[in-house]
Parts: sequence; structure tokens; C-alpha cells
Amino acid sequence: MSSAPPTDSVALRLTEPERHRLERVERLATLLDNAIPIPGTRFRIGLDPLLGLLPGLGDALGALASAWILVEAARLGASRTVLARMLYNIAVDTLIGAVPGAGDLFDFVWKSDAKNVALLRRHLEQPDVVHRASRRLLLAVLVLIAGAAVVSVVAAILLIRFLLTLPTHT
Repeated sequence: MSSAPPTDSVALRLTEPERHRLERVERLATLLDNAIPIPGTRFRIGLDPLLGLLPGLGDALGALASAWILVEAARLGASRTVLARMLYNIAVDTLIGAVPGAGDLFDFVWKSDAKNVALLRRHLEQPDVVHRASRRLLLAVLVLIAGAAVVSVVAAILLIRFLLTLPTHT
């Protein structure tokens, strides 16, 4: 028994195994980020922020599930730049999500898995557009990191100079 033919433009271009792979990552992302509606609101949560409430282990399990989505994206042909952008989303989710309290709240809104599956779908629809946008974002992140490093070094030098000019009391 075969499934109904695909109707969306992405699915039409994929082989049947690729469509199943995409469907699996979409289901996983929904389970992790949007499976549970919050009554009386349009907001949804998933298992990822709930797992994050378990100290240490929960964030590791969430990162592992997110990594599976990344692996499947690579199997579906996502470029290294798109994969790096997806890894960035996972890293932000994992690092900030690991902060007790505030990180748990962050997990409820960041939804890296849903972001990554949407990014994968956009990549499958318009690979060149998504590749360029991902490249720009990654470049901006690298510039920010380099800027923060330069500011840190300059601040350290100024602090050392200031401390060396302080009068000594004997």
C-alpha cells in the first residue's frame, strides 16, 4: 500500500525515502518544540523545554535529538553553511538552555528544532537563497565574536595598565 502522492513543492522533488526522512524530522521537531498546546493561548510547547527541567541530562537529551535532525539534514543534502547555521541554533539552545531558571524559560521560546526544520525546508526549496542568508548570519556571528574578543583584550590591557599605575602603600 503506497502513500498518497506528495502535494507540496519540496516533497515533489524528493525521492520517497527522502520524503519519509523529511517527514520524520518534521514529526520529531514538532514533538520537541510544539506538541503541547497551552490552553487559552496560541502558544505551544514541546518536550525539549520539559526535558530541560531535568538538570544536566535533559539538556543533553534535547541536544542529542537536535543532532539527529542535523544528521538527517546532511543526508538530505543541506550545504555545510546551512548545517553550520543549524548547529548555531542547537548551540544557542543548548548553552543558554543549560542556565538554571532563565535557560528553562528560554527553551520555551527558542525552538531550535522547529527553526532547523523550517531552514531545511527552505533550503530544499531555494538552496542558493538559504545558503547566502546562512552565510551572512554566520559571518555576522563571527564578526561579533571577534569584536567581543578584541574588546576583551583591550579591556584587559587597560585594566592591567590601570592597576600598574596605582600608588603602592607600604
